[in-house]
Amino acid sequence: MKVGALTRVEGEGGLYVEVRDGVVHDVQLRIFEPPRFFEGFLRGRSYTEPPDITARICGICPVAYQMSACRAIEAACGVEVNGPLRDLRRLLYAGEWIESHVLHIVMLHAPDFLGHENAISLAAADKPAVERGLALKKAGNDLLELVGGRAVHPVNVKVGGFYRVPTVRELRAFRPRMEAARDLAVELVRWVSGFEFPDATHDYHAVALRHPYEYAVLDGRVGSNHGLDVPDGAFGAEFTEDHIAHSTALHAHLVDGDHYLVGPLARWWLNHDLIGGVAAQIADEVGLERPVRNPFRSIIVRAVEVVAACDEALAIIDAYAEPDAPAIVVEPRAGTGAACTEAPRGLLYHRYTIDEAGIITDATIVPPTSQNQPTIEHDLWHLVEDTLVDGQFVLDHETLTHRCEQAVRNHDPCISCATHFLELVVDEQ
Repeated sequence: MKVGALTRVEGEGGLYVEVRDGVVHDVQLRIFEPPRFFEGFLRGRSYTEPPDITARICGICPVAYQMSACRAIEAACGVEVNGPLRDLRRLLYAGEWIESHVLHIVMLHAPDFLGHENAISLAAADKPAVERGLALKKAGNDLLELVGGRAVHPVNVKVGGFYRVPTVRELRAFRPRMEAARDLAVELVRWVSGFEFPDATHDYHAVALRHPYEYAVLDGRVGSNHGLDVPDGAFGAEFTEDHIAHSTALHAHLVDGDHYLVGPLARWWLNHDLIGGVAAQIADEVGLERPVRNPFRSIIVRAVEVVAACDEALAIIDAYAEPDAPAIVVEPRAGTGAACTEAPRGLLYHRYTIDEAGIITDATIVPPTSQNQPTIEHDLWHLVEDTLVDGQFVLDHETLTHRCEQAVRNHDPCISCATHFLELVVDEQ
């Protein structure tokens, strides 16, 4: 089977299913991931450079890479950013959650539930729904540009804070846009909650950041529904990545070998009690369960998180006071620092070692995609098993392929299998 090229943010993938005598023996999500070399060419660079370099890893979620990089470097240097600068970081992150989630919900995932091949077909059938999504995404992009200096790969982020901070007037002027965006996001939740969802129930090992008083995004402790509770800098002691034979994409797992889930379902599992405002109200209105065990219903959780991001943005704008300086001074020192933040797709870990001159000697980046791949395979295995009755598939090849694609898109919009290019090969004997 020929597998196309994949980077960490896009590419192609294939699914291999082995069935023997009517029993599933193997399921492989085959991904070819050419080397990106980011960890390699971060070595030898200045401690001030990771926010700009790592932003290029992902065009959809650059802020996540910038924030994890900044916090890890600051940890190595013994600095913590708080107050208005922390609020601005969360505001920037809110813009990314809005644009990234809406892209996935409307353009990549919703067509699956509505019988459309792609968003273009969906737009022809339901133009207002797609227009709403585009308006929401633009609001997120415009917020990124306001705080980050640019909508794609923001240029205003630096270790210690920002190069320039917005004025109170600039943020207040943006408030009506965010109010309108929240209204659209509420409509989005109502729309997706009306979809028909395939039956599926999984008791995931859910892993996410947990914060004592807010829906964790920028910082917190790494927790799980199985009792894990460690500082985010200790991620490397609890989790590991391995190469596997059928894919050059790394597979992450707990050190005890258990696979786990990151992303919206995991965040909702661990943090639903901390969501408030309009997001909590609309979640109750549509009957969103706590926790959600059906991965196909992750699209509702994502939509609720869009409302939460709008709530967060409005609260920060209302309370904002300009900081005394756009950044705090971060002096280099020899040491190692690590940190996690919550990218829209899930937990993102960065770890850096720097010398006394501030030169990076080692770098480790663990993205959500590598953490979720074993769980995606687990979901696919059970999906295929459920379509076998008396050793025979109850779905035709085309329908089974579509359902498998949909199962992948439940978790990750940033690999090829989150688009409509999955090649399904069934080896049945």
